[in-house]
Amino acid sequence: MRAVGLLRYGGPEVLRVVELPTPHAGPGEVRIRVRAAAVNPADTLIRAGMTPVRLRGGDPLLPGQDIAGIIDEVGSGVSGALAPGDLVMAMVNPTREAGGGYAEWVVLPESWVVPAPAGVSPAEAATLPLNGLTALHALDQLRLSSGRTLAVTGAAGAVGGYAVQLAKAAGHRVLADAAPGDAELVAALGADVTVARGPGVADRFREYAPDGVDAAVDAALLGSALLPAVRAGGAVALLRGGPDPALRAQADQRRIDMVSAYVHEYDGRRDKLDLLRRLAEEGALTLRVAGRFPPEEAARAHQLLEAGGVRGRLVIEF
Repeated sequence: MRAVGLLRYGGPEVLRVVELPTPHAGPGEVRIRVRAAAVNPADTLIRAGMTPVRLRGGDPLLPGQDIAGIIDEVGSGVSGALAPGDLVMAMVNPTREAGGGYAEWVVLPESWVVPAPAGVSPAEAATLPLNGLTALHALDQLRLSSGRTLAVTGAAGAVGGYAVQLAKAAGHRVLADAAPGDAELVAALGADVTVARGPGVADRFREYAPDGVDAAVDAALLGSALLPAVRAGGAVALLRGGPDPALRAQADQRRIDMVSAYVHEYDGRRDKLDLLRRLAEEGALTLRVAGRFPPEEAARAHQLLEAGGVRGRLVIEF
């Protein structure tokens, strides 16, 4: 089978199409003929050697954490909820021996896979699992009761956009930041209030939540600059690791709880991924494809993502 991988860490140019043995489904597993694999910031970090996902000997390392495609083989013991011919989506953990999702065929445990939302293309479905589950895990960690006020930074991005929409689906009031060119997009995603992003954003959030927001999802990685927007006793969800000591100390002074969203806590959580499917089918989640590329142009997709300004997800189509 064809796959996109790397034999050394580096820039986008290290990505290449490689030939690998076609895998087969074992007990409790399904094989997916991948039609689309989304390109995420985490993939660029894997490619650059900046994550725990490591090269092993002379084998190519495959990035990729979102896939959508057609089930074409099932192993023994599979429940029957999924069958050959089904269009499905899944999140892939690149730390597994088989690597990530940039490949024509991917084998996963049945519990990692759910039907794609009805009526969407494989490319659209591939934009949902990783980013949707990241946003969902962030909100789940915040443990907000319905009707709270939530701030979302980086709301025009993939994770931030899903955080806005999931928060609205859960009954919250959402304040979000956006660049001037993204304000209309963020409003369309459902934000109740949109403020200008950049220095002083915490003060602008406070104009609409004078006592401070109850919680925040920091998809823009603002860190300490966001804390003044949050009320004492509130909470902030971080999207890349835990707080550094300085940020933790500032948060502790104001009794702000810092929680970390780690998406692979939801590996194999069919219930969580299926919730996203249902919300997408109901129109509560918007699936945004920013561009489509053949495997031979995966490096170009990485270049565009790292250049910034991409709205939605770039997708490699096999």
